[in-house]
Amino acid sequence: MLEEALEHLVKGIVDHKDDVAVRRKELRRGEVLEVRVHPDDLGRVIGRSGRTASALRTVLGALAGGHTVRVDIVDTDKLR
Repeated sequence: MLEEALEHLVKGIVDHKDDVAVRRKELRRGEVLEVRVHPDDLGRVIGRSGRTASALRTVLGALAGGHTVRVDIVDTDKLR
């Protein structure tokens, strides 16, 4: 459920909607949601001074209902 909600929110922000991918990982410290977007949209998802990313984390934290959820925005340019 959280993956779909995050994907929906991110797709509303970006220009390249087909390149949005959210992957869920379970770790000992909680759940991690990795967000991958087109490199041109990375700035939109992070926002000025990280405000958009912070807002996404706040909304997902509220939807998680007390569970620990971390949202990581992955820079795909650094993987190449």
